Amino acid sequence: MNNLEERVQKLNELITKNYDAEAGYKKAAEIVDDTQLKQFFTNQAKARYDFGHSLKDEIKMVGGEVKKGTSFTGDAHRAWMSIKDTFSANDSKAMLEEVIRGEEAAVEEYKEILSNATLAPTTQNLLQNQVTSVQSALANARSLDAWEAK
Repeated sequence: MNNLEERVQKLNELITKNYDAEAGYKKAAEIVDDTQLKQFFTNQAKARYDFGHSLKDEIKMVGGEVKKGTSFTGDAHRAWMSIKDTFSANDSKAMLEEVIRGEEAAVEEYKEILSNATLAPTTQNLLQNQVTSVQSALANARSLDAWEAK
């Protein structure tokens, strides 16, 4: 696999993970009753949708092919959230813990890709902006989780 194919593959994986996150956030927004959490989840779902489209544009710009769909692990995670909801009676704290776990994994994935020195400057900037947004969402989720614990 050449360098361009490898970069495009990593960006396609990020698209999939962002759409997984979007679907997960939408599911969480459906489940929770708290207005503040519902708005947070809805806003994050929109951000992840936008991330995916920006990544698609970047792939096309560098001459790659965009893959589509959500991942099996993402689908399984959303199913787990639904099952967990059945047993936890809309436990907002449990949902936030899942969001935190997912966002921590996303930050690590972005950092891994950003450590690749062969990224085009536009790709580097796009990914840096997105990981900064994910880190902000993670900080917000942690503060909401602390608030829910009270």
